Amino acid sequence: GVGAMTWSPLACGIISGKYGNGVPESSRAALKCYQWLKEKIISEEGRKQQVKLKDLSPIAERLGCTLPQLAVAWCLRNEGVSSVLLGSSNPEQLIENLGAIQASASGGSTSIEVLPKMTSHIVNEIDNILGNKPYSKKDYRS
Repeated sequence: GVGAMTWSPLACGIISGKYGNGVPESSRAALKCYQWLKEKIISEEGRKQQVKLKDLSPIAERLGCTLPQLAVAWCLRNEGVSSVLLGSSNPEQLIENLGAIQASASGGSTSIEVLPKMTSHIVNEIDNILGNKPYSKKDYRS
């Protein structure tokens, strides 16, 4: 009966795809105070994450959404998640991220709701790519 409030559903911007070819000078990870993020991105684990993003891209394309919208919808569809905190850098990013739950009113490139399209088949496909599905040990004795 307890819900989680998730933060950083876009993994500090990694899921946006902007770090696919390294760390752009204009990005957060290029700032001195975010050296930890830059190290994470260029590490072996970071390269593995970039491969997973490439594997997730066809799913996002099939659903007609962006990777960030897919990530937000994936977080929200989890029964243990009560809400998702979005840390947008600008209004356009916020509008894009909200496309996971609401049709775009601005006439942007994405005008669908992603969350209703998160079928068990789609979720299983994503979970298989990510390989990090949470394990829940429920106690049915109470």
